[in-house]
Amino acid sequence: MTWSRPRITIGDERRMLEDMLDRNRAELVNTLRGMSEKDARRRLVASMTTPIGLVKHAAVAQRIWFQQVLAGLPESECDGGTTPGDASFVVGENETVSDVIAEFDHGSERSRVIAAGFDLDELRTHPRLGEVSLRFIYLFLIEDFARHAGHGDILREQIEHP
Repeated sequence: MTWSRPRITIGDERRMLEDMLDRNRAELVNTLRGMSEKDARRRLVASMTTPIGLVKHAAVAQRIWFQQVLAGLPESECDGGTTPGDASFVVGENETVSDVIAEFDHGSERSRVIAAGFDLDELRTHPRLGEVSLRFIYLFLIEDFARHAGHGDILREQIEHP
């Protein structure tokens, strides 16, 4: 487990939010990077959580929040599945660690492009939460990805040091 230093520590609110989200994206992917295909799929807890599943889940979360909620795209125009919950942790048998990381990285880049067209206070409607702003989306995903990076760190530690 390694700790990365924040790249920036001062700046306007948007820059700080975007940088912290990118930092947590990187931390989450780093918990999976270099892991064998077998280890990446190991279930060490009762839930659907696996190292590769955490990154798959995060890719789905980005599509839901940036492509569906913020951009208003129908699922058919999104880059992949948008089903939340346990289904978002499911990784296909033919999907590799590299595939899932690439999917997440692609979604991260598309999310950045979409978000660039919106102000932090612009409102969109989430189907269960009601009105949300881009600021809320950033904060929600910063928290979500940080929590899952912590899960990934613990799973990796269990795998590497049984």
